[in-house]
Amino acid sequence: MIAQLMLGFIMDKEMSSKTVFVAGHNGMVGSAIGRKLKQSDDIKVITKSRAELNLLDQQAVREFFEEYQIDQVYLAAAKVGGIVANNTYPAEFIYENLTIQNNIIHSAHLSGVNDLLFLGSSCIYPKFAEQPMTETALLTGILEPTNEPYAIAKIAGIKLCESYNRQYGRNYRSVMPTNLYGENDNFHPENSHVIPALIRRFHEAKLAGDDKVVAWGTGKPMREFLHVDDMAAASIHVMNLDSETYSANTQEMLSHINVGTGVDCTIRELVETVAKVVGFEGAIEFDVTKPDGTPRKLMDVSRLKSLGWEYSVSLEAGLKDTYEWFLANQDNFRK
Repeated sequence: MIAQLMLGFIMDKEMSSKTVFVAGHNGMVGSAIGRKLKQSDDIKVITKSRAELNLLDQQAVREFFEEYQIDQVYLAAAKVGGIVANNTYPAEFIYENLTIQNNIIHSAHLSGVNDLLFLGSSCIYPKFAEQPMTETALLTGILEPTNEPYAIAKIAGIKLCESYNRQYGRNYRSVMPTNLYGENDNFHPENSHVIPALIRRFHEAKLAGDDKVVAWGTGKPMREFLHVDDMAAASIHVMNLDSETYSANTQEMLSHINVGTGVDCTIRELVETVAKVVGFEGAIEFDVTKPDGTPRKLMDVSRLKSLGWEYSVSLEAGLKDTYEWFLANQDNFRK
């Protein structure tokens, strides 16, 4: 009798669990979402390596969704990089990102997945958008040229989700994160974003005993940064909002939500904070011949706050956490 009761309990638990596919689970955001989801006993997380599932292969993605009965999808897979990478590989950035999101969103729809969260980027907004940037700024001006191909792909992803919601009644939501950093970031010396690039540069300068470090640009642009663990928490929060609450706070045909801190700093302030965290005591110089990019990028996160979520990791605390992770994994960044 006891054995039957236990079996019934196990079966009920399995029946109530959600099967969640995290696309891009090896990336910074995808891995953070996966870590967060695995803290819940009622969630079964499915991941596939690139060798197991090529997200650029339409047929392979379609067959994957046919094989698994998936309840939710977090679409965190993307080709990403900093200014240098975006300038050097524009074709790959627009083609691969369009292809990945098209394959996943369409296959999810065909297999009956009703809940999907698409992760975009703050670069979708115009270069000279009014600050802080609201969701309504989308498609109101020209984009920053250095990452236009990537931004266009992300805008297409938002519109793809909106279109499936409009035509088929799907619950495909989009979140637009500000600049992210943290565990599993890309620390490549040329193709990384600003925070991992600075952490590596200052760390190597400290080890080499250099008396100065040169940073790109004037140091004047303003940027906002969000720790990836906060991004994961916000993503899961938005995904699991009930439709009534979500709809009441989201305008019709405007299904994307900004995710950030609502607080920014100058690049100079960021550089100085990274130097402090790393322990570099030399001089800091700015190479004004290098591009600054957009003058300011600050997200208006009032909509997300109205939905019950705010960030919790301060910039300095997040940088310390990221540097500790870098030190523990630096052998992987030698190439």
